[in-house]
Amino acid sequence: MKTCGLLTILLLFVLLSCRKNSFITSPDARITITADTLKYDTVFVSAGSVYQSFRIINDNNQKLSLTSLQLKGGASSAFKINVDGVPGTTFNNIEINAGDSLYIFVQVNIDPAAGNLPFVIRDSIEVNYNGNSKLVQLEAWGQNAHFLRDRVISTNETWDNDLPYVVLGYLWVDTNATLTINKGCRIYAHAGAPIVVDGTLIVNGLKDTSDRVYFQGDRLDEPYKYFPASWPGIFLRTVSKDNVFNYAVVKNAYQAIVCQDPSINANPKLRLNETIIDNAYDAGLVAINSSIDAQNCLISNCGRNLFLAGGGNYQFMHCTAVTYSNRYIDHKDPICTISNTIDNNSADLNAAFQNCIFWGENGLVNDEVLVLKSGNTAFNVNFDHVLWKVQNTPSNITSNQVIANQPPIFDSINTADNFYNFRLKDISPAINMGIISPVTIDLDGNPRPVGVPDLGCFEKQ
Repeated sequence: MKTCGLLTILLLFVLLSCRKNSFITSPDARITITADTLKYDTVFVSAGSVYQSFRIINDNNQKLSLTSLQLKGGASSAFKINVDGVPGTTFNNIEINAGDSLYIFVQVNIDPAAGNLPFVIRDSIEVNYNGNSKLVQLEAWGQNAHFLRDRVISTNETWDNDLPYVVLGYLWVDTNATLTINKGCRIYAHAGAPIVVDGTLIVNGLKDTSDRVYFQGDRLDEPYKYFPASWPGIFLRTVSKDNVFNYAVVKNAYQAIVCQDPSINANPKLRLNETIIDNAYDAGLVAINSSIDAQNCLISNCGRNLFLAGGGNYQFMHCTAVTYSNRYIDHKDPICTISNTIDNNSADLNAAFQNCIFWGENGLVNDEVLVLKSGNTAFNVNFDHVLWKVQNTPSNITSNQVIANQPPIFDSINTADNFYNFRLKDISPAINMGIISPVTIDLDGNPRPVGVPDLGCFEKQ
């Protein structure tokens, strides 16, 4: 009996092994394809996209042979595929073990001879097995652009909104040169491609969304288009002067804007008017013993929104600095850090904040405004009519009409969906709590009242 039982077990083992190593040929065989469509957002011509992938899973308890897997557009297609690391356009008799899977990687490159306007490129991958046929659709939006690789601007230059501008390597505005960027321009910087300014940068955006000037990384596909630190940022170095940003949007940088050293003339090194700085990994606006005038600016969801160190001269009117801890930014540093010292060197500091909001949520910070003083240099830091989240008021400032620790009640915040509307609701404590100032519009270009304005960059209409 024992021998008979062992023979039965051995026979079952042999039968199961043979079955596992045999091929299923029935048209009822089951496979799972993990995507029915691969979509690529704007891909700049000749730059190429990132790879996307899908899997073909053999859901059967026997081997399966794919009769063919084919890129329908063949060698002339804008799409390129490889199967488990092997490039090609047509693959035949591909074996997939029972319960195993196959990876297909897909990239797209757009023809540089294509037109100026956005255009759609389509193709498909056909999978055939056991008399069945399935398709995976491929879709990419392409656009031509000005490609600037290691570009040096040594004389005055003006950019208009005819095509996007893609920065590869770096963009450098040399001393005594001015780069003027007109309304509607889109500047996309590759990873590791900074914009360095030793001369002057003038940004002439206008209030309509389509007329603003945008600076961001060049990866526009999901999920990369939301990633901070996608590109280094804009650096206004020691000899840079007279920089002006009007209706600009700077997002997804490592350090969005950095101002280094004092202005070399009587003007501020940087004027920021109606500008948005968003989703910078390390810091939104950094100034090292420099000078900035800012009005109607939104600095949002950055590692550190404002970092002003080593002294300097700063004036911020009707600005909102706010961060909500989210999947991309861990809010662990104060919204605003102000110091007259860096590397143990102190300098005169004059900073004024009027009609501003400083707020953070979902993070680890109780005092969103940190003011540090060292040495005996001149030190004047004033907050006039502001709303902030601060439990321990700095002792080395002057202040007037401060609303402390009352949520500003923004219109709509959804960190899960990465949606932020920092306009004020009707019940916000920031409504009608400002002081009369020379600022007559808000970040949207809407008028502010002649009388008492709202705090922050948006006026409730």
